[in-house]
Amino acid sequence: MRKRYPAQAGYFYPRSREELLEALRRAFLHELGPGELPPVPPDYTGRVIGAVVPHAGYIYSGHVAAHAYLRLAKAGKPEVVVILGPNHHGIGAPVAIDENEVWLTPLGEVQVDIEVAKLLASREELIRFDFSAHLYEHSIEVQVPFLQFVFGNDVRIVPISMLRQDFRGALRVASAIAETISEQGLKAYVLASSDMSHYVPADVARRKDFIALKKVQELDAQGFYDAVIEEDISICGYGPVMVLVGVARELGYTRVELLKYADSGDVTGDKSEVVAYASLSFEKP
Repeated sequence: MRKRYPAQAGYFYPRSREELLEALRRAFLHELGPGELPPVPPDYTGRVIGAVVPHAGYIYSGHVAAHAYLRLAKAGKPEVVVILGPNHHGIGAPVAIDENEVWLTPLGEVQVDIEVAKLLASREELIRFDFSAHLYEHSIEVQVPFLQFVFGNDVRIVPISMLRQDFRGALRVASAIAETISEQGLKAYVLASSDMSHYVPADVARRKDFIALKKVQELDAQGFYDAVIEEDISICGYGPVMVLVGVARELGYTRVELLKYADSGDVTGDKSEVVAYASLSFEKP
């Protein structure tokens, strides 16, 4: 059985199980976090289809991500979570599902849902199996301990790394995911891993980011893409966000709630140059 070992443990999140569990607890209980630990999840309700979540080091963005994971926990335990993240390293296929069958973290093993992965790859030629895209990538890896903390190790994942992030490609990937969820009757969540503006003053980040976030809340993928380009917004995972917007539109999840927006300056105290983060949930109206 092919296994992916963690590339970023000890960097983006703690390497030891005990320290990682404590970091996750702190994220939920942080003053900028939701202020409560996730409950034991009920059965999958279908109220929520997914969330936008950040992927910086836990000390900077874990408390923002925790808002989304608390919402998912309350919406029920899924069978499978499709996790889309940007490819920061430029390695591998343009849209790549990992070929490994298991992902390891300090909290244990999580199975890749190979059957769902095969269905996606057979439905859309853009989606290919390529382990190299996932070798060093952190944007998906940092989500897995959160999923384990909230849902346990028996939740399955489909990790998809996006080097190609154009509008048309994103909507093709979205259609493949939405159709597979619908036709297979999957109890699924879709996560779009993305940070917001990078290395700009906090007020500039907020102004630009809220232009883009407004389009996300309107489920306007084209408008979001245009805003990113025209306003020169340094959102790294705009492709995954467009995919989630497309999935939500196709499946009727038309209520998008901004759960939390914050930036690295809230932690460091330096607002002159920040990376910003947002959590959003996509829900039934």
